[in-house]
Amino acid sequence: MKAVRFHQVGGPEVLRAEEIEKPEPRAGQVRLRVAASAFSAADAGMRGGFLPIPVVLPHVPGYDVSGVVDALGDGVEGVAVGDAVIAFLPMERDGGAADYVIAPAEAVVAAPTSIPLTDAAALPSVALTAWQALFDDGRLEAGQRLLIVGAGGVVGKYAVQLAKRAGVHVIATASPRSIDAVRAAGADEIVDHTAADLLTAVDGQVDVLLNLSPIDPERFAALVALVRDGGAVVSTTAFMATPGDADRDVRAATVFVLPNRERLAALVALVDSGELTVEVTRRIPLAELPALHAEAAEGPVSGKVIVLPE
Repeated sequence: MKAVRFHQVGGPEVLRAEEIEKPEPRAGQVRLRVAASAFSAADAGMRGGFLPIPVVLPHVPGYDVSGVVDALGDGVEGVAVGDAVIAFLPMERDGGAADYVIAPAEAVVAAPTSIPLTDAAALPSVALTAWQALFDDGRLEAGQRLLIVGAGGVVGKYAVQLAKRAGVHVIATASPRSIDAVRAAGADEIVDHTAADLLTAVDGQVDVLLNLSPIDPERFAALVALVRDGGAVVSTTAFMATPGDADRDVRAATVFVLPNRERLAALVALVDSGELTVEVTRRIPLAELPALHAEAAEGPVSGKVIVLPE
């Protein structure tokens, strides 16, 4: 089978398109014929060696995947050959940038039926990140106020949709190119961060501040003043500390997304009910994955890109 993998950490040039042996599922595992995998900045971080997630080399990236079950390991129940599924794969194991991938049976859930199976690869980790940030780490509740810094990214648009569905008032920052998309996701107020000072543009305090963007640490610390006493600051930027304010009981939490099968299934149900929109901005063949990593090395990749086997 074809796969793209790296034998050593380094720049995008360490990625190689190779013919490798088709994997066989062990007990408790299933094998998927890959429909698509999704590119993530974390894939680039692991390839580059600066994201501290241990991987066995050579490693196949692509921990978000959609596909069709084509083989079962011993003891697998509740999943059948031919099922269309999605999964958030263990990040330290081989991913879906290949024709086939092994997944723990407990990681797969039925794919949405309302969108193409290929596009469903864009859902798992980013939607789970948004949910965890809002409701587990942020403890957000109906009637509260939420400020999302960097709402124009893929996690941000899921966060806007999920927060609005929960009855939260959403204030979001966005650049001019993403304002329309953030508005379409349901934000109540939008601040153009290229033209306004957030500290003065936000009217009143919020219950939760969710940061999804690289931000100057001093600027981030200043934004804590926008959070009410007893509120929370949540951030997905694991490369720097999340500020809080102990004197005012403002909690600080950094998101490290965790797999959750039941929650992923609930997100799929929201997609099929029309309450959650899955956005795919680009589709590329597997052979172009090294070039995408090179693009990401020059700056953030806009939107969600899925990778299709050839």
